[in-house]
Amino acid sequence: MTLPCTSPAPLRFGANYVPSAGWFYSWLDPSADAFRRDFEDLAGIGLDHVRVFPIWPWIQPNRTLIRQRGIDDLLGLIDVAAEFGLSVAVDLLQGHLSSFDFLPSWVLTWHRRSVFTDPAVRDGVAAYVDTLTRAVATRDNVFAVTLGNEVDNLWPANPTAPEESARWAAELVGVARAAAPRLLSLHSLYDAAWYDPGHPFHPADSVDLGDLTTVHSWVFNGVSALDGPLGPATVSHADYLVELAAATSLDPARPVWLQEVGAPRPDVPEADAAEFVRRTLATVTANPALWGVTWWCSHDLDRALADFPEREYDLGLFTVDHRAKPAARELAAAVRERPAAGGRPALVCGVDLRSEPDRRADVAPGSAFHAEWVRLRQAGPLAVVSASRAADSAYLAARGIDAVLTQA
Repeated sequence: MTLPCTSPAPLRFGANYVPSAGWFYSWLDPSADAFRRDFEDLAGIGLDHVRVFPIWPWIQPNRTLIRQRGIDDLLGLIDVAAEFGLSVAVDLLQGHLSSFDFLPSWVLTWHRRSVFTDPAVRDGVAAYVDTLTRAVATRDNVFAVTLGNEVDNLWPANPTAPEESARWAAELVGVARAAAPRLLSLHSLYDAAWYDPGHPFHPADSVDLGDLTTVHSWVFNGVSALDGPLGPATVSHADYLVELAAATSLDPARPVWLQEVGAPRPDVPEADAAEFVRRTLATVTANPALWGVTWWCSHDLDRALADFPEREYDLGLFTVDHRAKPAARELAAAVRERPAAGGRPALVCGVDLRSEPDRRADVAPGSAFHAEWVRLRQAGPLAVVSASRAADSAYLAARGIDAVLTQA
Protein backbone atom coordinates (compact mmCIF):
# COMPACT_ATOMS: atom_id res chain seq x y z
CA MET A 1 0.00 0.00 0.00
CA THR A 2 1.06 3.64 -0.44
CA LEU A 3 1.14 5.80 2.67
CA PRO A 4 0.54 9.51 1.99
CA CYS A 5 3.02 11.84 3.65
CA THR A 6 2.50 15.54 4.20
CA SER A 7 4.84 17.73 6.19
CA PRO A 8 4.34 18.65 8.89
CA ALA A 9 1.69 16.04 9.64
CA PRO A 10 0.12 15.33 13.02
CA LEU A 11 2.46 13.03 14.89
CA ARG A 12 1.27 9.79 16.43
CA PHE A 13 2.30 9.26 20.06
CA GLY A 14 1.98 5.93 21.82
CA ALA A 15 3.59 3.36 24.07
CA ASN A 16 4.92 -0.12 23.71
CA TYR A 17 2.55 -1.96 26.02
CA VAL A 18 4.20 -3.85 28.88
CA PRO A 19 1.45 -5.01 31.27
CA SER A 20 1.89 -3.69 34.80
CA ALA A 21 0.80 -7.01 36.30
CA GLY A 22 2.94 -9.99 35.33
CA TRP A 23 4.83 -8.55 32.34
CA PHE A 24 4.12 -10.57 29.16
CA TYR A 25 3.54 -13.66 31.27
CA SER A 26 0.10 -12.13 31.79
CA TRP A 27 -0.87 -13.62 28.41
CA LEU A 28 -1.05 -16.95 30.26
CA ASP A 29 -3.83 -15.58 32.47
CA PRO A 30 -5.16 -12.37 30.85
CA SER A 31 -7.34 -9.96 32.79
CA ALA A 32 -9.51 -7.40 31.01
CA ASP A 33 -9.68 -5.34 34.21
CA ALA A 34 -5.87 -5.23 34.44
CA PHE A 35 -5.70 -4.10 30.80
CA ARG A 36 -8.25 -1.38 31.55
CA ARG A 37 -6.21 0.03 34.41
CA ASP A 38 -3.13 0.16 32.21
CA PHE A 39 -4.86 1.69 29.19
CA GLU A 40 -6.54 4.30 31.37
CA ASP A 41 -3.04 5.42 32.38
CA LEU A 42 -1.92 5.79 28.76
CA ALA A 43 -5.05 7.49 27.45
CA GLY A 44 -4.85 9.87 30.41
CA ILE A 45 -1.60 11.40 29.14
CA GLY A 46 -2.94 11.84 25.61
CA LEU A 47 -1.45 8.83 23.83
CA ASP A 48 -3.32 7.57 20.78
CA HIS A 49 -1.93 4.05 20.27
CA VAL A 50 -0.25 1.02 21.79
CA ARG A 51 2.04 -1.58 20.27
CA VAL A 52 1.24 -5.03 21.68
CA PHE A 53 3.18 -8.29 21.81
CA PRO A 54 1.39 -11.65 21.80
CA ILE A 55 3.82 -14.48 22.54
CA TRP A 56 4.31 -16.59 19.44
CA PRO A 57 4.87 -20.08 20.96
CA TRP A 58 1.81 -19.71 23.19
CA ILE A 59 -0.39 -19.21 20.13
CA GLN A 60 1.41 -21.64 17.79
CA PRO A 61 2.86 -24.35 20.07
CA ASN A 62 3.08 -26.78 17.15
CA ARG A 63 3.83 -25.96 13.54
CA THR A 64 0.34 -27.10 12.49
CA LEU A 65 -1.57 -25.88 15.57
CA ILE A 66 -2.65 -22.27 15.99
CA ARG A 67 -4.69 -21.84 19.17
CA GLN A 68 -7.95 -19.95 18.79
CA ARG A 69 -7.97 -19.22 22.54
CA GLY A 70 -4.69 -17.33 22.17
CA ILE A 71 -6.11 -15.33 19.28
CA ASP A 72 -9.26 -14.57 21.26
CA ASP A 73 -7.18 -13.29 24.18
CA LEU A 74 -5.40 -10.91 21.81
CA LEU A 75 -8.68 -9.71 20.35
CA GLY A 76 -9.99 -9.13 23.86
CA LEU A 77 -7.05 -6.87 24.64
CA ILE A 78 -7.58 -4.96 21.39
CA ASP A 79 -11.24 -4.43 22.29
CA VAL A 80 -10.29 -3.05 25.70
CA ALA A 81 -7.87 -0.62 24.02
CA ALA A 82 -10.77 0.60 21.86
CA GLU A 83 -12.72 1.48 25.01
CA PHE A 84 -10.06 4.13 25.70
CA GLY A 85 -9.76 5.41 22.14
CA LEU A 86 -6.43 3.67 21.58
CA SER A 87 -5.51 2.23 18.22
CA VAL A 88 -3.30 -0.85 18.16
CA ALA A 89 -0.26 -2.12 16.29
CA VAL A 90 0.33 -5.85 16.69
CA ASP A 91 3.78 -7.42 16.63
CA LEU A 92 3.50 -10.98 15.39
CA LEU A 93 6.65 -12.99 16.17
CA GLN A 94 7.80 -12.79 19.79
CA GLY A 95 10.44 -13.72 19.27
CA HIS A 96 12.64 -11.46 21.33
CA LEU A 97 11.51 -9.38 24.33
CA SER A 98 13.62 -7.67 27.00
CA SER A 99 16.59 -10.07 26.71
CA PHE A 100 14.43 -13.23 26.54
CA ASP A 101 13.76 -15.20 23.37
CA PHE A 102 10.38 -16.89 23.01
CA LEU A 103 10.61 -19.56 20.35
CA PRO A 104 8.34 -22.57 19.88
CA SER A 105 9.71 -26.01 20.67
CA TRP A 106 9.38 -26.98 17.03
CA VAL A 107 12.45 -24.86 16.20
CA LEU A 108 14.47 -25.90 19.28
CA THR A 109 16.31 -28.87 20.84
CA TRP A 110 16.09 -31.99 18.63
CA HIS A 111 14.06 -29.96 16.14
CA ARG A 112 16.57 -27.12 15.90
CA ARG A 113 16.34 -25.34 12.57
CA SER A 114 16.63 -21.74 11.47
CA VAL A 115 13.54 -19.58 11.68
CA PHE A 116 14.83 -17.69 8.64
CA THR A 117 15.95 -20.42 6.26
CA ASP A 118 14.26 -23.75 6.97
CA PRO A 119 11.43 -24.30 4.43
CA ALA A 120 9.11 -26.12 6.83
CA VAL A 121 9.56 -23.45 9.50
CA ARG A 122 8.92 -20.72 6.99
CA ASP A 123 5.69 -22.41 5.94
CA GLY A 124 4.62 -22.60 9.58
CA VAL A 125 5.50 -18.96 10.20
CA ALA A 126 3.64 -17.88 7.08
CA ALA A 127 0.51 -19.69 8.28
CA TYR A 128 0.81 -17.95 11.65
CA VAL A 129 1.28 -14.51 10.09
CA ASP A 130 -1.68 -15.06 7.78
CA THR A 131 -4.00 -16.34 10.52
CA LEU A 132 -3.14 -13.72 13.13
CA THR A 133 -3.20 -10.83 10.67
CA ARG A 134 -6.63 -11.82 9.35
CA ALA A 135 -7.92 -12.06 12.92
CA VAL A 136 -6.69 -8.67 14.15
CA ALA A 137 -7.86 -6.99 10.94
CA THR A 138 -11.44 -7.65 12.07
CA ARG A 139 -10.95 -4.87 14.66
CA ASP A 140 -11.29 -1.32 13.37
CA ASN A 141 -8.80 0.11 15.86
CA VAL A 142 -5.91 -2.04 14.59
CA PHE A 143 -3.76 -0.04 12.17
CA ALA A 144 -0.57 -2.09 11.71
CA VAL A 145 1.14 -5.43 12.04
CA THR A 146 4.91 -5.80 12.41
CA LEU A 147 6.59 -9.10 11.60
CA GLY A 148 8.14 -9.17 15.06
CA ASN A 149 10.02 -7.26 17.71
CA GLU A 150 13.60 -6.84 16.50
CA VAL A 151 13.60 -10.17 14.68
CA ASP A 152 17.29 -9.70 13.88
CA ASN A 153 17.99 -10.39 17.57
CA LEU A 154 17.19 -14.04 16.80
CA TRP A 155 20.44 -14.25 14.81
CA PRO A 156 22.99 -15.92 15.18
CA ALA A 157 21.08 -18.68 17.01
CA ASN A 158 19.06 -18.92 13.80
CA PRO A 159 21.69 -18.82 11.03
CA THR A 160 20.95 -16.67 7.99
CA ALA A 161 22.67 -14.63 5.30
CA PRO A 162 21.68 -11.21 3.89
CA GLU A 163 19.87 -12.58 0.84
CA GLU A 164 17.96 -15.10 2.95
CA SER A 165 17.05 -12.50 5.56
CA ALA A 166 15.66 -10.11 2.96
CA ARG A 167 13.74 -12.91 1.21
CA TRP A 168 12.26 -14.10 4.54
CA ALA A 169 11.02 -10.62 5.43
CA ALA A 170 9.73 -9.84 1.93
CA GLU A 171 7.74 -13.07 1.81
CA LEU A 172 6.11 -12.45 5.20
CA VAL A 173 5.33 -8.80 4.50
CA GLY A 174 3.60 -10.08 1.37
CA VAL A 175 1.61 -12.59 3.42
CA ALA A 176 0.48 -9.87 5.84
CA ARG A 177 -0.48 -7.48 3.05
CA ALA A 178 -2.52 -10.13 1.30
CA ALA A 179 -4.26 -11.04 4.56
CA ALA A 180 -5.15 -7.44 5.48
CA PRO A 181 -4.58 -4.84 2.73
CA ARG A 182 -5.90 -1.97 4.87
CA LEU A 183 -3.25 -2.43 7.58
CA LEU A 184 0.31 -1.18 7.52
CA SER A 185 2.62 -4.19 7.20
CA LEU A 186 6.02 -3.54 8.72
CA HIS A 187 9.49 -5.02 9.25
CA SER A 188 11.27 -4.14 12.50
CA LEU A 189 15.01 -4.33 13.23
CA TYR A 190 17.25 -3.12 16.03
CA ASP A 191 20.08 -0.76 15.19
CA ALA A 192 22.79 -3.33 14.44
CA ALA A 193 21.18 -3.35 10.99
CA TRP A 194 22.42 0.25 10.66
CA TYR A 195 25.77 0.09 12.46
CA ASP A 196 27.26 -3.45 12.35
CA PRO A 197 29.13 -4.19 9.09
CA GLY A 198 28.68 -7.95 9.46
CA HIS A 199 25.00 -8.02 10.36
CA PRO A 200 22.91 -10.20 8.00
CA PHE A 201 19.97 -7.78 7.98
CA HIS A 202 20.81 -4.72 5.91
CA PRO A 203 19.66 -1.08 5.96
CA ALA A 204 17.93 -1.60 2.62
CA ASP A 205 15.68 -4.19 4.29
CA SER A 206 14.40 -1.51 6.68
CA VAL A 207 13.63 1.09 4.02
CA ASP A 208 12.44 -1.13 1.16
CA LEU A 209 10.29 -3.69 2.96
CA GLY A 210 7.01 -2.75 4.61
CA ASP A 211 4.83 0.31 4.27
CA LEU A 212 6.99 2.64 6.30
CA THR A 213 10.39 2.48 7.97
CA THR A 214 10.76 1.72 11.68
CA VAL A 215 13.79 2.55 13.83
CA HIS A 216 14.62 1.67 17.45
CA SER A 217 16.80 4.17 19.30
CA TRP A 218 18.65 2.88 22.35
CA VAL A 219 21.49 4.93 23.81
CA PHE A 220 23.04 1.92 25.56
CA ASN A 221 24.44 0.93 22.16
CA GLY A 222 27.46 3.13 22.96
CA VAL A 223 26.04 6.58 22.30
CA SER A 224 25.71 7.51 25.97
CA ALA A 225 29.36 6.59 26.52
CA LEU A 226 30.34 9.38 24.10
CA ASP A 227 29.01 12.32 26.10
CA GLY A 228 26.83 11.19 29.01
CA PRO A 229 23.06 11.10 29.52
CA LEU A 230 22.34 14.66 28.37
CA GLY A 231 25.12 15.18 25.84
CA PRO A 232 24.30 16.18 22.25
CA ALA A 233 25.14 12.75 20.79
CA THR A 234 22.85 11.05 23.29
CA VAL A 235 19.79 13.27 23.00
CA SER A 236 20.06 13.46 19.20
CA HIS A 237 20.48 9.72 18.60
CA ALA A 238 16.82 9.15 17.74
CA ASP A 239 16.94 11.99 15.22
CA TYR A 240 20.17 10.61 13.74
CA LEU A 241 18.59 7.20 13.14
CA VAL A 242 15.53 8.79 11.55
CA GLU A 243 17.85 10.72 9.24
CA LEU A 244 19.90 7.67 8.26
CA ALA A 245 16.66 5.90 7.40
CA ALA A 246 15.30 8.83 5.39
CA ALA A 247 18.57 9.18 3.48
CA THR A 248 18.72 5.47 2.64
CA SER A 249 15.19 5.21 1.24
CA LEU A 250 14.72 5.62 -2.50
CA ASP A 251 11.43 7.40 -1.73
CA PRO A 252 12.04 10.90 -0.30
CA ALA A 253 8.52 10.92 1.16
CA ARG A 254 8.75 7.58 2.99
CA PRO A 255 7.82 8.16 6.65
CA VAL A 256 9.90 6.86 9.56
CA TRP A 257 8.29 5.56 12.75
CA LEU A 258 10.40 5.87 15.89
CA GLN A 259 8.91 2.61 17.09
CA GLU A 260 11.05 2.30 20.22
CA VAL A 261 12.84 4.91 22.28
CA GLY A 262 13.37 4.92 26.03
CA ALA A 263 15.40 6.23 28.96
CA PRO A 264 17.40 3.21 30.19
CA ARG A 265 19.32 3.19 33.45
CA PRO A 266 22.18 3.49 34.24
CA ASP A 267 22.88 5.24 30.92
CA VAL A 268 20.20 7.79 31.86
CA PRO A 269 20.09 8.14 35.66
CA GLU A 270 16.72 8.73 37.27
CA ALA A 271 17.61 12.36 38.03
CA ASP A 272 18.26 13.05 34.34
CA ALA A 273 15.34 11.11 32.86
CA ALA A 274 12.88 13.98 32.49
CA GLU A 275 15.45 16.21 30.80
CA PHE A 276 16.58 13.36 28.54
CA VAL A 277 12.99 12.81 27.41
CA ARG A 278 12.43 16.53 26.89
CA ARG A 279 15.58 17.05 24.82
CA THR A 280 15.21 13.84 22.81
CA LEU A 281 11.62 14.62 21.84
CA ALA A 282 12.34 18.29 21.11
CA THR A 283 15.09 17.17 18.73
CA VAL A 284 13.36 14.33 16.90
CA THR A 285 9.84 15.76 16.62
CA ALA A 286 11.18 18.58 14.44
CA ASN A 287 12.13 15.99 11.80
CA PRO A 288 9.76 16.18 8.80
CA ALA A 289 10.25 12.46 8.05
CA LEU A 290 8.93 11.42 11.45
CA TRP A 291 5.59 9.57 11.43
CA GLY A 292 5.28 9.00 15.17
CA VAL A 293 6.90 8.11 18.48
CA THR A 294 6.15 4.99 20.52
CA TRP A 295 7.82 5.06 23.93
CA TRP A 296 9.37 1.99 25.51
CA CYS A 297 7.53 1.29 27.58
CA SER A 298 4.14 1.78 29.23
CA HIS A 299 4.80 0.32 32.69
CA ASP A 300 7.71 -0.73 34.85
CA LEU A 301 8.56 -4.37 35.37
CA ASP A 302 7.67 -5.82 38.77
CA ARG A 303 10.88 -6.53 40.67
CA ALA A 304 9.31 -9.70 42.01
CA LEU A 305 10.15 -11.17 38.58
CA ALA A 306 13.69 -12.52 38.42
CA ASP A 307 16.58 -12.66 35.97
CA PHE A 308 15.95 -9.58 33.85
CA PRO A 309 18.79 -7.15 33.11
CA GLU A 310 18.70 -4.35 35.66
CA ARG A 311 17.78 -1.69 33.09
CA GLU A 312 14.58 -3.53 32.14
CA TYR A 313 12.85 -2.91 35.48
CA ASP A 314 12.46 0.87 35.35
CA LEU A 315 11.74 1.74 31.71
CA GLY A 316 8.03 2.45 32.20
CA LEU A 317 6.13 5.69 31.87
CA PHE A 318 4.19 4.44 34.90
CA THR A 319 5.12 2.38 37.92
CA VAL A 320 3.48 -0.99 38.50
CA ASP A 321 1.09 0.76 40.89
CA HIS A 322 0.07 3.26 38.19
CA ARG A 323 1.97 6.35 39.31
CA ALA A 324 3.04 8.60 36.44
CA LYS A 325 6.81 9.09 36.27
CA PRO A 326 8.62 12.21 35.01
CA ALA A 327 8.99 10.62 31.56
CA ALA A 328 5.19 10.35 31.30
CA ARG A 329 4.76 14.03 32.06
CA GLU A 330 7.34 15.02 29.44
CA LEU A 331 5.77 12.76 26.83
CA ALA A 332 2.35 14.24 27.60
CA ALA A 333 3.77 17.72 27.03
CA ALA A 334 5.23 16.67 23.65
CA VAL A 335 1.88 15.27 22.51
CA ARG A 336 0.34 18.71 22.54
CA GLU A 337 2.46 20.37 19.87
CA ARG A 338 4.85 19.50 17.05
CA PRO A 339 7.65 22.02 16.38
CA ALA A 340 7.26 23.93 13.13
CA ALA A 341 9.19 22.35 10.27
CA GLY A 342 11.15 24.56 7.88
CA GLY A 343 14.04 24.29 5.49
CA ARG A 344 17.21 22.73 6.83
CA PRO A 345 20.70 21.89 5.62
CA ALA A 346 21.96 18.36 5.03
CA LEU A 347 25.34 16.80 5.69
CA VAL A 348 26.63 14.70 2.80
CA CYS A 349 27.35 11.10 3.77
CA GLY A 350 30.08 9.40 1.75
CA VAL A 351 28.72 5.95 2.61
CA ASP A 352 25.88 4.51 0.54
CA LEU A 353 24.22 2.22 3.06
CA ARG A 354 22.18 0.58 0.32
CA SER A 355 25.17 -0.62 -1.71
CA GLU A 356 27.91 -0.55 0.93
CA PRO A 357 26.54 -2.28 4.03
CA ASP A 358 30.08 -3.43 4.81
CA ARG A 359 30.86 0.24 5.62
CA ARG A 360 28.19 0.61 8.29
CA ALA A 361 30.85 1.24 10.94
CA ASP A 362 31.63 4.51 9.13
CA VAL A 363 28.27 5.95 10.24
CA ALA A 364 28.04 4.24 13.64
CA PRO A 365 28.07 6.28 16.87
CA GLY A 366 31.56 7.62 17.44
CA SER A 367 32.51 7.56 13.74
CA ALA A 368 33.90 10.70 12.13
CA PHE A 369 30.67 11.22 10.18
CA HIS A 370 28.50 10.82 13.27
CA ALA A 371 30.70 13.21 15.26
CA GLU A 372 30.45 15.87 12.55
CA TRP A 373 26.67 15.44 12.27
CA VAL A 374 26.28 15.79 16.06
CA ARG A 375 28.47 18.92 16.06
CA LEU A 376 26.46 20.58 13.32
CA ARG A 377 23.10 19.38 14.69
CA GLN A 378 23.56 21.53 17.78
CA ALA A 379 22.85 24.60 15.64
CA GLY A 380 19.47 23.24 14.52
CA PRO A 381 17.77 20.55 12.42
CA LEU A 382 20.18 18.77 10.11
CA ALA A 383 19.42 16.17 7.46
CA VAL A 384 21.62 13.42 6.06
CA VAL A 385 21.94 13.02 2.29
CA SER A 386 23.90 10.47 0.31
CA ALA A 387 26.57 11.75 -2.04
CA SER A 388 24.72 10.29 -5.02
CA ARG A 389 21.67 12.51 -4.37
CA ALA A 390 23.35 15.64 -3.04
CA ALA A 391 22.89 17.47 -6.37
CA ASP A 392 19.34 16.24 -7.06
CA SER A 393 17.32 19.42 -6.54
CA ALA A 394 13.92 17.75 -6.77
CA TYR A 395 14.92 15.13 -4.21
CA LEU A 396 16.37 17.76 -1.86
CA ALA A 397 13.21 19.85 -2.09
CA ALA A 398 11.04 16.81 -1.36
CA ARG A 399 12.95 16.28 1.89
CA GLY A 400 12.92 19.95 2.90
CA ILE A 401 16.67 20.38 2.36
CA ASP A 402 17.77 23.88 1.36
CA ALA A 403 21.57 23.62 1.62
CA VAL A 404 24.19 20.89 1.36
CA LEU A 405 27.20 20.71 3.68
CA THR A 406 30.31 18.56 3.47
CA GLN A 407 32.41 17.17 6.29
CA ALA A 408 35.09 19.50 7.58
